[in-house]
This record gives sequence, structure tokens and C-alpha cells, in this order.
Amino acid sequence: MHNYQYYGTRVNAAELIAFIQHVFQTNLSLEAQGKRKTPICIWGRHGIGKTEIVETLAQQQGYGFVYIAPAQFEEMGDLVGMPAIENDRTVFRAPAWVPSTPGPGILLIDDVNRADERILRGIMQLLQNHELISWTLPPQWQIILTANPDGGDYSVTPLDDAMLTRMLHITLEFEVKAWVKWAEQNGVDSRGINFVLLYPEIISGQRTTPRTLVQFFAAIKPIADLSANLGLVRMLADACLDEQSATAFISFVNHNLGELITPETIYNAQDFEKEVLIPFQKVALKQPIRVDIIAALCTRLVNFLLNQTSPISAAQLTNIKSFIKIDFIPNDIRFTLLQDLIGGGLSGLLADVELGRLMLKKM
Repeated sequence: MHNYQYYGTRVNAAELIAFIQHVFQTNLSLEAQGKRKTPICIWGRHGIGKTEIVETLAQQQGYGFVYIAPAQFEEMGDLVGMPAIENDRTVFRAPAWVPSTPGPGILLIDDVNRADERILRGIMQLLQNHELISWTLPPQWQIILTANPDGGDYSVTPLDDAMLTRMLHITLEFEVKAWVKWAEQNGVDSRGINFVLLYPEIISGQRTTPRTLVQFFAAIKPIADLSANLGLVRMLADACLDEQSATAFISFVNHNLGELITPETIYNAQDFEKEVLIPFQKVALKQPIRVDIIAALCTRLVNFLLNQTSPISAAQLTNIKSFIKIDFIPNDIRFTLLQDLIGGGLSGLLADVELGRLMLKKM
């Protein structure tokens, strides 16, 4: 719906960290030669972890770290400092946030394009020379900026070419696997992790973002039995997420989908019966049969398979065929599943005699 303007390659969190580390090493080499270092600007939508990735990297590497949000700066004095009299001369005192000890360190200028245009003009010299009229960044300090994209619903100040060309640009995008790894390392509620694994499409970038999901999962973590406290769970979901995402989570709780196998498990199963069929039966074959769960998993399998970019191996194709042939999947759901996959490019399924007959029978 929006024509967002991004800059640089679109990467996941791991790729972003590798990029930052490479640029840092290059900058240190340039600094040792008396040459200029180049700041990094990380673009991306709100709530996907731009700031936290930089702060975590600084902690892990033992770097000094200073955070500023120039949108909070009202006057140029917030950036360059305030005048004072010293030996009958007017001098500028650097702001308290300016680092004073040698690095390595990171100065993070967060949400830079939410700053007033006057502040942006003042920052330009800092990006070029790592100094302003009143102060200089200590040796081995690097500058990283974050920014939301222009061209949409963000209240941002466009950056002109003179400012853009003073930085290296890269765009961070949300990736489920990277988020799950982070979530497991940071103690996010396991039910929340399962929910995101099952429904990655709910991360809409509006009210439902990785940040608001983590807030929600932290709020429900003390609730041992979500089903028994569904009213409270719904209120907490509505407080953090958009309506569609909140409804999806309530459905997740009602259907006990935390135990449901994932499309990736189906795709890569080494033992189809043990890894797929038996767990699927356990969840779906209840009285009455859980057609809604079956339909949900089939829909998610379609979405998963049609988003694959690498060639499907013979073993993976066999797993897909075996899943489609599971006897308790209703015929109408099975046909829709097969039709969607073939329409999406998996025409190799028609080479299977049973599946080919099913398609012909329905047609």
C-alpha cells in the first residue's frame, strides 16, 4: 500500500551483523592511515530490532556504547554543546553524552530521519569528519544510524543526496529463523515462539511487529494455563497487537496448536510416519475430527512451499506427496491443497498416478 524508499541490500540480522563487523574493520584500517571513516545507516520498518541488534553487538564485543535520539533535540546546543567563557574567550562545552574515552565504541544515532531539518544539517559534519565545532569523537569510535523508510506512513524528514552519500546503507528485514534463534537465547515464552513459527505472516509491520510480539509474550509468560485465562489473554493481545493477530493467537490457544507440526517438518522429514503422521494424528484425530486444524496446516504448507526458492529434492517431493495422501484429510481440502500447489508451480505432483487421478476426477 506504500511506496517505501529503502537503501542498500535487504538482509537478515546475521547478515547485518557480518556487514557491520566488516565495515568496522575497514574503518579502523582507514583511521590508522589517517583517512576518513564512513558511518553505516540501517534502514527498516519499526519494531524489527535495528536498535537492539546494534546495542547487543556492542555488549558482545565489549565496545563502548552511546545512544542518542536526535528527534528529542530541540536546539543545536543539544548537538554541539553550550557556549561558556574561558580565559576571556567564548568556547563550546560538549554535551554530556559525547564519549570521552578511546574506543572501540559505537555512537548510535537512532531514528535519524525523525529529527528536525536543522538538526539533520548539523549532523552532516559529524558524519563526514566524526567531529563538530565543539568536540571530536575519540579514536576507534564508529557511527551507526537507524532510519525508517520514507514514502509511506512514517513521520520522517527526507534525507537529501548530500547526506545520503556520507553513509553506507543497508536495510534490515524480519526473518523468522533469525528471530526464533534470538528469542530462544533471550527466554521468550516458548508458546510465543511456536506461534510465530506457525504464523510468520501475522507480522504485518503495523501494530504487530517483532517488538510488540515480544511485549505480548512477556505479558502472558506468567500465565501457566492460557486456556483457563482466555479473557485476560485476549485483553493483553488487544493491548499489544492488531485485531487479526490477537484473533489468531486466541485460535492458536483454543486449538492447542503449540503441538502442531510445522510445514518445515513435513518438508524435511527423515521418517515421515514418526515425524509427521503420528504427531498430526494426535492433534487432528479428535472427536469430532479437527477439520479446522487440518485446513490450517494445509494452508500453511501451501504458503511455505510456494515461498521456497531452492529446488525441491526427491525426498522432499515424496514427503509432500505422502502428506497429501494422508487418509483423514477431507477430499475437498486435499483437492484444494493439490490445486494450489500445482497452480503455484509444483506440476511434478501430477506425475504421481494417484494424485493425477484425483485432479482428473475433480475436474
